[in-house]
Amino acid sequence: MTREETILKLIVEHFIKTAQPVGSQTLLEEYHLPYSSATIRAEMNALEKQGFLEKTHTSSGRVPSGAGYTYYVERLREDSVDEEVKYALQSILDEKSKSVEEVMKESCEILSHMTNLASVVLGPKAEEEHLLSVQVIPLNEKTATAVFVTDRGYVENKTFILDEGLSIEDVTKTVVLLNDRLKGTSISDLVPKMEAMKPALKDYIVGHDMVYQAILRAFVRFAGERIKLYGKNNLFETPEFTEDAKKLKRVLELVDDPEAMRRALAASTKTGDEGVNVSIGDAESGLEDVAILSAEVKLPGEKKTAISLLGPTRMDYERAMGLLDYVSKTLDQYFNESERKGDSECQKKKPEQKKQRKSSPKKK
Repeated sequence: MTREETILKLIVEHFIKTAQPVGSQTLLEEYHLPYSSATIRAEMNALEKQGFLEKTHTSSGRVPSGAGYTYYVERLREDSVDEEVKYALQSILDEKSKSVEEVMKESCEILSHMTNLASVVLGPKAEEEHLLSVQVIPLNEKTATAVFVTDRGYVENKTFILDEGLSIEDVTKTVVLLNDRLKGTSISDLVPKMEAMKPALKDYIVGHDMVYQAILRAFVRFAGERIKLYGKNNLFETPEFTEDAKKLKRVLELVDDPEAMRRALAASTKTGDEGVNVSIGDAESGLEDVAILSAEVKLPGEKKTAISLLGPTRMDYERAMGLLDYVSKTLDQYFNESERKGDSECQKKKPEQKKQRKSSPKKK
């Protein structure tokens, strides 16, 4: 590592810890560098001219720029994974009764807790997921729950409190009709298809409009919920966001919009040999103070799903990238091993089944 790189590395890491601009005197006192103050200032000036550092208006110190963070991430950092994280994740995976959703949720909660960042799981695109069924479950004479299930295992439900004159049978008839017409429809097309078919069903759903409207509203929410956020409170405790309402608003809008999140992830670049992609300070999207780290995990029966860590550009990249890389690879291995075991069991059974069919005629 060159002298210039050493100084850049220390400035980035000190600023991550303190959120305070870094001057030459701070570097000398904190890190006991074997250089003079004049030499350090000269290197800092050179780094500023190259675009790796920026000078603040409030002091003579420097702060890393987006380019400085990127250079640090690509060439200067060293990843670390705490044993505490490994133990916590293994404890989750050892409980074989947990569902895929529970494993993902608890793993993301660990990531958020250990990094003080928000973690995001981005589900499949609405057009890639289809309605499998709508079912009605009576709770009592005046209440029923409609359950919607997709071919990706996503479940949504809506509970109805029935008006006078409307029975469970009425609800069931309406839902059965919608089920027949909508089964196999992509989630993104559910709402427009329901709205388009309403005139044709006008005579049938007279008096049942409450059921129709309730299901329509559920489908609107159903189509929009393609993103899960954990550690949201960490965003409210970040000085960069809490001291600037507009920045916080942009971040919250990002994590509420699956398509915006997809665009942000598409703009990220892979760093080193890890499976982690990085996006630091996307000014075009108004997210110049936001960094996003993402890695992919292949869930059973699905395409790869992105797990992301989101926070300020002043995040601890060494820790965050090391943990995200470890968690994503561990989960990917865990889920794929489960699938391979399932396939192996099926293959073991097939020869036995063939053998039984061949021996059947002999028994006769």
